[in-house]
Amino acid sequence: MNRTLLRAGTLVDGGGRTRADLLMSDGKIVAIGDFSQMSTENVEVIDCTGLMVLPGGVDVHTHLDAPLMGTTTADDFATGTVAAAVGGTTTIVDFAMQIPGSTLTDSLQLHREKAKGKAAIDYGMHMCITDLYDGAIDELTEVRAEGVSSLKVFMAYRGTLMLHDGQLYDVLRGASRVGSQVCVHAENGDVIDRIAADLVAQGKTGPGYHEIARPPATEVEAVERAIRISRMADAPLYFVHLSTEGAVDAVGEARMAGWPVSAETCTHYLTLDRDIYDQPGFQPAKAVLTPPLRTFEHREALWRGLNSGVLSVVSSDHCPFCFEDKKRLSGDDFRAIPNGGPGVEHRMSVVYGKGVATGKLTIERFVELTSTIPAKQFGLFPRKGHLGIGADADVVLLDPDGTTLITADTQYQNMDYTLYEGWSLPGKITKVFARGRLVADKGRFVGTAGRGEYLHRDGL
Repeated sequence: MNRTLLRAGTLVDGGGRTRADLLMSDGKIVAIGDFSQMSTENVEVIDCTGLMVLPGGVDVHTHLDAPLMGTTTADDFATGTVAAAVGGTTTIVDFAMQIPGSTLTDSLQLHREKAKGKAAIDYGMHMCITDLYDGAIDELTEVRAEGVSSLKVFMAYRGTLMLHDGQLYDVLRGASRVGSQVCVHAENGDVIDRIAADLVAQGKTGPGYHEIARPPATEVEAVERAIRISRMADAPLYFVHLSTEGAVDAVGEARMAGWPVSAETCTHYLTLDRDIYDQPGFQPAKAVLTPPLRTFEHREALWRGLNSGVLSVVSSDHCPFCFEDKKRLSGDDFRAIPNGGPGVEHRMSVVYGKGVATGKLTIERFVELTSTIPAKQFGLFPRKGHLGIGADADVVLLDPDGTTLITADTQYQNMDYTLYEGWSLPGKITKVFARGRLVADKGRFVGTAGRGEYLHRDGL
């Protein structure tokens, strides 16, 4: 029997904070209270005085070992989940990409095989639909039976990932019938393609033009259109990686009207500025991700959206492509640069340091956004996402008086850069437990590869 007592910490859940002891046994949280008189024979006791005891992070937007834009993401399930664990994330939900020419179920099984024996933390999967072949909608029942209760569709990247509006409508209707939810990448792909083609024709091919080709209006229009289509289909939807003030407003209006629309934003949209695209040479390629980074007024709108409840999740959208690979694949045309960047390792530290420590978020709201609500949104609660008796013992110890320094040289992500290079942030994650086992200690991974379990997820 593996028993650990976390003594005298400040336990934080969405409902509030309290000073208490927490007992973990055989992978579960089994008791919370004052255990100062309890016998500690055969119990490991950890003094948590001065520390915050948080539920492990739940990151519902990662791309590990994923084939995208002619290459594969740099982190597989081994390196990516180790990086997540070190950063305080104990559960991920990854995207299984539909392989060209393959069925949804075959593609899902292929992605599940990639994780077996590698994942260091527990994981679930979404199913990306990129080819709505005859019979694909009928397969949603089988996908749902495999514990995948969420699907993703793209409104951009025509010819590779994008579904047209009628297909989006079909997926929404089909998903609603089987009790699954649809995640939408909302950008007007056709307009983006036209703008990009005009830029290239003018000789504007450098990586910084990626942002020019994707103005805020291309996201806002797609969000508004997707909401209308969802209403026609009488189905809820969830927007991934929103980056603009207009998108927040559109989601807020739909929610005020009583429509079941939910949305996330990502760490980088909250904290980074579009001025990286003005850097010389190929440096802007590090931030060639979609949507691109925005200006101050958009960042402020995202923070407001998190506090008002319009936005309910902060994910990483960890889609890692090394800088050297981006350069190799670009071919002097920003359209060929793989879209994506790293983030799963630093999500919790960045949101705490730039959110809680600066007063933009309460610690309770931080827990909701990075753990509890994503667990509820994607069918993982109450097993994940809170400090409750019977929940998995996924626990993070955070020292609010500590400091976190982020550098590419010390990260576990299989990357040659980080967008947060040199950042020194308030707060330090000191220990991370996944199902009761210590997996990270003072920034070092001490867990076991392959211990992560596949999570069969329920619907909403």
